[in-house]
Amino acid sequence: MTLSAKSPNLALAAAVASALSCSAPNAAADLAADLAGAGLEAKVSEWHGFARHDFRLPGDGASCTVVVPGEAAEGRPWIWRARFFGHQPALDIALLERGWHLCYCDVANLYGAPRAVGRWDRFHAFATGPLGLGGRPVLEGMSRGGLIIFNWASANPGKVRAIYGDNPVCDFRTWPGGGSGGKRSEGDWARCLDAYGLGEDAAGTARQPCDPATLEPLAKAGVPVFLVLGEADEVVPVAANADALAGAYRGLGGDVREWRKPGLGHHPHGLDPVGPLLEAILATE
Repeated sequence: MTLSAKSPNLALAAAVASALSCSAPNAAADLAADLAGAGLEAKVSEWHGFARHDFRLPGDGASCTVVVPGEAAEGRPWIWRARFFGHQPALDIALLERGWHLCYCDVANLYGAPRAVGRWDRFHAFATGPLGLGGRPVLEGMSRGGLIIFNWASANPGKVRAIYGDNPVCDFRTWPGGGSGGKRSEGDWARCLDAYGLGEDAAGTARQPCDPATLEPLAKAGVPVFLVLGEADEVVPVAANADALAGAYRGLGGDVREWRKPGLGHHPHGLDPVGPLLEAILATE
């Protein structure tokens, strides 16, 4: 079903949202009205018992998703997923159950480059403006999602509540570049260089998420970083990515908490049980 500002009766939107939300319909109905008021068409569906709204980012056209809790928590907190929406969703579902919104804005094949950061700037402005969500989301990045969460956070340290990286790429020279024991992906490497406007030689000295210059604004802002790590990762080596980032961040006085999974590789992502990570995120302000 599609809802838009042209729909003659927003009661229909409220009815759909009510049917799909797990408890009180208000948050879902409100979002449907907000999107319609912004002149956007939104496809409404069900996602793990919650109302899911898919739409295009105004002025950009990127695919976006907002999943709505039954009843929004105070301050309308949200978690912002980077890449691989729906993969290992235990944390996302647990936060939805506690009144958080779940958001996604597609930056596929941009690898955290300035174009991706600019797109996320536009989504954040839309989410915190017309949609009325809180100003400081938690950023969630699995695998290559690490590139955008740390690069966007570095450019916007005052707009980030916390960062959760799950076997995150923190240096694109390791993946997709294949350096430092990482797994080479020829197609992704070519697209990554193109996204940054770099040649092969220049990539060797390009600034990375794990560099102190990238992390310093976050450390100064007191943004906590949570890392879930399969220690036997042969795709995105922990030593050259998350460990390098954690060491640099601690060196800057930053707060890092890790959950390490001995013997596990790049997959499966997520923490099982998710409780300790959930509690850490809920304790942030």
